[in-house]
Amino acid sequence: MSNVDPGEEQCCQPEADRRDIVLTEEVKLYLMVVWCTLYGQARTVVMVRKASRNAGKFTLTHRKTHRPARTIMTRSQNSTRTTTSFFHRLPSEVFDMILEKLSVLEISVFSLVSKEITRYVVDYISTMAWKNKMIIQSFHHSTCLEQRSIVRHYRDLGLLFKRCTMLLPTKERLKFIFSKFSQIPCFMLEHCPSPDCFGFSSYGAFLQILIAGWDELECQRVFSFLCDLTNLLPKIEAVITAKPGVRWYQELQLRIFCRQVLLDPWPNQLECQFWLIQLLKPWPMVSQAHLLLMLYGPVLPEGTLGWEDLVERGLPHGTLWDLGRAVLLLFGKLELKGWTTDSMLAILEELIVIPQPWHVENVARLLVLCGSGLCYTVLASKALNGQLVELSRLIVFIVLVCEKDGYHMSWAVKLVQQICKVFTLAPERFCFIQQLENMFSEITREFFEFSVAGNHLEDRETFHTLCILLDSSARFHTKFLHMFLK
Repeated sequence: MSNVDPGEEQCCQPEADRRDIVLTEEVKLYLMVVWCTLYGQARTVVMVRKASRNAGKFTLTHRKTHRPARTIMTRSQNSTRTTTSFFHRLPSEVFDMILEKLSVLEISVFSLVSKEITRYVVDYISTMAWKNKMIIQSFHHSTCLEQRSIVRHYRDLGLLFKRCTMLLPTKERLKFIFSKFSQIPCFMLEHCPSPDCFGFSSYGAFLQILIAGWDELECQRVFSFLCDLTNLLPKIEAVITAKPGVRWYQELQLRIFCRQVLLDPWPNQLECQFWLIQLLKPWPMVSQAHLLLMLYGPVLPEGTLGWEDLVERGLPHGTLWDLGRAVLLLFGKLELKGWTTDSMLAILEELIVIPQPWHVENVARLLVLCGSGLCYTVLASKALNGQLVELSRLIVFIVLVCEKDGYHMSWAVKLVQQICKVFTLAPERFCFIQQLENMFSEITREFFEFSVAGNHLEDRETFHTLCILLDSSARFHTKFLHMFLK
């Protein structure tokens, strides 16, 4: 996982206006000790009291003179000389007053001063009063600015819990942290019916900051802990073993939880790949394909997953973008995660028949979105297996998608050239080209026959697609011939 600790570089300044607190000189001295310790100056600075009665302040100077001075020492140094530290002499009520005036981010920095202060901060944030005040549970009907503010607040909470529990073993650490959040309804699966809830986004921001920099083994423990806490795996199993669309509410809840809590918060692709593999790994190939489509497949305007739309009609470019990105993410570096080309092809073959065989245009569009490498691998596999009819039909629709979505036709031409090289004998290559040309004619005829069948609502769209197909065929063959005549 990434070694970046988000929030580490943020400067934690005290709030601007704290003049309503009357601090004794002893408290002032203690706060100076804290801040000097934070900036690594505790051993090199001294405090000299001014003689002026009105000033009542301390001046920080380097020890360059021989005047008597009080040297500031860290608690670990002081403990060797005296059994009673200054911290023990500070009234707990005063210390609580100080913590109440600090922001969440400032408390997180303050907790790094010493083990004793860390323990005190842990006790302080464990109180019900602090929890009710600082763990916000209002995730509905908020403006965009309010949403951003609350998500940012949960990122700060993630940093606070990360720092104040860093001395605990991972298991105890997670148990302490999530005991503070486990009963928030908006953080639990199937407990919040509000469609505009952004609780999972806040939860994801918290988790992402909390475990940033943790190694892979620790993150696997986090995944196992979350699965036990949310009963995630049995809920996934209940959905992926049912017919697509039957448990539509559970499908949508799982999609939102997995995407917003585990997958989308990570800016780094390798980290997102890690969590996606953790979700897919427990299941067989068929279930992996089902889960992948549930997480990244198209969503209808009313919020349900568009299972049937994949089968019945060609979908616009944007609806399959997330799925194409997920496939690329999953198989981007096969050698690192134990995936093979065969496993990749098996998942793709299972994917494009859920819930039934997809419309060919959707298959072609997904392959185009997956890029040259993966698209060539799928088509070359069909060529080697002698599936010329299916291969030719898919290439014609890839040409159609390139024309519709604005891709360069030379990309499709180069792809066909690469497929030609799969065939070692000249008669095999001629047979492939002949089959491809026949398929252009056959699909053109299908579109024309459908457009004159009398369905007025779909006539215009079909006729428009027919025109695009004719244009794409002309453009493809122009590029194809130009390449051979060079």
